[in-house]
Amino acid sequence: MTAIALSALDNKERISDCLAKIGISARFLLSLINDILDMSRIESGRMSLAHEKFDFEEMINGLNSLFYPQAEEKGLKFNTVIEGMTEELYIGDSLRLRQILLNILSNALKFTPEGGRIQFTIRQMSRGDKDAWLRFTVSDTGIGMSEEHIHHVFERFYQIDAQHTGSGLGLALVEAFVQLHKGTVRVESEKGKGTCFRVVLPMKQEGEVKE
Repeated sequence: MTAIALSALDNKERISDCLAKIGISARFLLSLINDILDMSRIESGRMSLAHEKFDFEEMINGLNSLFYPQAEEKGLKFNTVIEGMTEELYIGDSLRLRQILLNILSNALKFTPEGGRIQFTIRQMSRGDKDAWLRFTVSDTGIGMSEEHIHHVFERFYQIDAQHTGSGLGLALVEAFVQLHKGTVRVESEKGKGTCFRVVLPMKQEGEVKE
């Protein structure tokens, strides 16, 4: 792309197209490198979770502001529902939580064709003295998966098909981060009828933080 741009310096449209493709490629490579580094840290036992106060609503709003425009551009309906929440602040690793949700939502966006729907539901299932259990559900009306694909979906570098490429590490990292949180992740899918991911995680409540 850089070679093409250099050979067409008097063609602004061609240069603009090249720069756009270079930007997309650069972001993909950066994402791939970060995923590989995270997987390496996990496998070597050097990955640990942060234990910090974070604004839960702010994090969800950030995800919504990222995915609503992308869904609209692709001709999809994107809806977020929050149920039964009693806390504004939780204690945990907001970066890794965001990564879990980002990877699952990106997957739904990638595999749902125009005219489809993505539903993102967050529910506080229970609240104890120390922990609150949250369930995150992402369901779509996308291409779905066969039983064979479901059994392999969390494997590293596994690709469902050649048309929808990625790093092949997104869902493997989801499973690894969920395990680090001592939570669970489940997937249900049917070919041609969509997919549903359910993640259940414990979150420390704001009152538990120690200064």
